[in-house]
Amino acid sequence: MLRKILLPAIFAVVSLLILGLSITRPISAASLEECEKEDLPADKISECIEVLSNKVSELGEQKKTLASQIAQFDSQIHLTQLKIADAQATIDKLEKEIGVLGFRIGYITDSVERLETLLKQRIVATYQQSFVSNLELILTSKDFSDFVLRVQYLKQVQENDRKILTNLQESRSNYANEKDEREEKQAAIEENKEKLLGLKTSLDQQKVEKQVLLSRTQSDESRYQRLLAQAQAELAVAFGGGQETFLRDVKVGEKIGNVISGPSACSTGTHLHFEVHKNGSIEDPSNYLSSTSFQYAPNESEAGSINPHGSWPWPIDNPINISQGFGMTPYARSGAYNGNPHFGIDMYNSG
Repeated sequence: MLRKILLPAIFAVVSLLILGLSITRPISAASLEECEKEDLPADKISECIEVLSNKVSELGEQKKTLASQIAQFDSQIHLTQLKIADAQATIDKLEKEIGVLGFRIGYITDSVERLETLLKQRIVATYQQSFVSNLELILTSKDFSDFVLRVQYLKQVQENDRKILTNLQESRSNYANEKDEREEKQAAIEENKEKLLGLKTSLDQQKVEKQVLLSRTQSDESRYQRLLAQAQAELAVAFGGGQETFLRDVKVGEKIGNVISGPSACSTGTHLHFEVHKNGSIEDPSNYLSSTSFQYAPNESEAGSINPHGSWPWPIDNPINISQGFGMTPYARSGAYNGNPHFGIDMYNSG
C-alpha cells in the first residue's frame, strides 16, 4: 500500500504503470505479422510502432503511385474515345461522299453511253460522207469558200466528238478510281475503329483492375493505421501519455492507489511509475521529491541517475529502489520511446 503523501497546489499525476525491474531492449526485431496481432506483447510495442509506421508510409506511397497510374489510364481511355468518335465521323463523311460519287458515276455512265451511241452514229455519218468526192462537195457548195467551210466543219465536229468521248471516258475512270479509294479508306477506318474499340475495352478493364488494387491498398492502409494507433495508444498509456480524466480533488494524506504486484501491462515486475504534471507540462519529479536514501537497480549507469531535492515525501516506503530515472535514460536512448525521453521515475520497494 502507498504511504500517505503530501499533495501541494501543483498537481501530480501518479501513473501506476508497470515497466519492469529489468530494462532490456528486445533482441529480435518485431515482424509485420507479429504487429498485426490484436494483443501485442509489452516488449514489442515500440518496435511495432516503427514497423507499422513504415508500413503505413509504404502503403501511402503505393496508393499515390496507383492513383497516378489510374489517372493516366483514365486519360488514355478518354483519348481513345475521342479517336473512336473522330474515326466514326470520318467514316460517316466518307460514306456520304461515296454515295454522292456513286450517284455522279451512275449519271456520268448513262451520259457516256448516250454520247457513245450518238458518236457512233456521227462516225457512221462521217464515214459515209467520206465517200463524197471533193467534186460533189464543190458542186453542192455555193462557192469555194462555202466548200472550205464545210470541210473544216466536218473535221472540227469529228475532233470535238472524239474529245468529248475521251474526256467522258477519263472522267468515268477517275470517278471509279476515287470510289475504289474511298471504299478502301472506309474499310481501313472500319478496321481502325474495331481496333480502337478493343483498346477501349482493354483500358476499361485495366482501370477496373487498378481501382480494385487501389481499394485493397486503401483498406490495408486503414487497417495498419488502426493497428498503429492502437500500438501508440498502448505506449502512451504505458508511459504516462494516456487520456486523463478529472475525478475529484484530493487532500493531503489520502490514499490514491495501489502498486500492482508482479508483472503486468508493459512491465516485467512490480514498480511504480511516478510523474509530475504542472499546467499541462511534464516536469522532473526530482524537483519535487525530497532527498532520501535509495539505491539503483541494477545500477546507476543502466537506470539513469536522479537528484531529488524538493519537499514532497516519497510515495512509497523505504527501502526504495530506482529502476529508471527521468529524461534521456540509457533505455530511452536505445529508442524504446521512439526518440522521446522517459517522463517519470520508476521505483519499487524491496522490503
